[in-house]
Amino acid sequence: MKPGHWSFTRWATVGQLEAIEVHHPQFRARLFLQGAHLTHFAPRDEPEWLWLSDTARFEPERAIRGGIPVCWPWFGVPDKNPPEVRRRIHTNASHGFARTAVWKLEDVRETAQEVEISLSLDANADFADAWQGRALLLMTFNFSADGCQLVLSTTNPGTEPLAFSQALHTYLPTSDIRQTRVEGLENCGYVDSLKDWSYHTQQGAVQFDGETDRIYESGNPLIVATPAGFRKLTAIGSDSTVVWNPGHEKAAQLSDFPGEAWQSMLCVETANALSDYRVLNEGQSHTLGVMIGRV
Repeated sequence: MKPGHWSFTRWATVGQLEAIEVHHPQFRARLFLQGAHLTHFAPRDEPEWLWLSDTARFEPERAIRGGIPVCWPWFGVPDKNPPEVRRRIHTNASHGFARTAVWKLEDVRETAQEVEISLSLDANADFADAWQGRALLLMTFNFSADGCQLVLSTTNPGTEPLAFSQALHTYLPTSDIRQTRVEGLENCGYVDSLKDWSYHTQQGAVQFDGETDRIYESGNPLIVATPAGFRKLTAIGSDSTVVWNPGHEKAAQLSDFPGEAWQSMLCVETANALSDYRVLNEGQSHTLGVMIGRV
């Protein structure tokens, strides 16, 4: 579909980056070609469903703080990834290069109820300084008045097995992190990066009292409860979930992150991390996705 034929979708420039905005009668959204990065989504007359830093900067090759960054082809710091993933990485940078790469618009589909946008990335020799491998990525966004869905498909076009880890690093807003909880991870095992990567079992709902950084062995549907209400996150192709909040001290060290903003956000990340990393043989694909909706 040519741009001139779009009814609800339009190009925009935000800072130094090219963006796609959706102005539908029932909802609105904004995503960037850099990183295939969704920063805004909300149904009509509702506040934003995603958290975005007030000091986020929209500059080439700079990760945007907030929204839903795409961490690929590795999650977190390289040396905490499994050997099959780590051996392909040629940098100390966290979270891979997809979140700062410029993706290509493939398609826009509009109806009276939904808008679907697809972006692609050819992860080829252009990224050889950071990573050894080749993959084809397709990110599809689906927006409606009931919520938004992100689906990231990775295909191995090569002849050698391709190992990778990844996450859809969703930032969610809250008016008070201390009155916020994540339900659905009860009795799940998790690795706590703040306690020397030790293993624990979750007792009750996840609650927050300072810095939190855990990788759960679960792809269960989750409910995020805040003072403003509830949001449901449903994962696709994931058996690991990351729950993160920087707390006061870590927040002061982060780029593009206001010092007290940790009290008004949390991250619940749909992932393939640690032992949940994936391996694709020649021609195989894997799909990771998250649906953010109402309860």
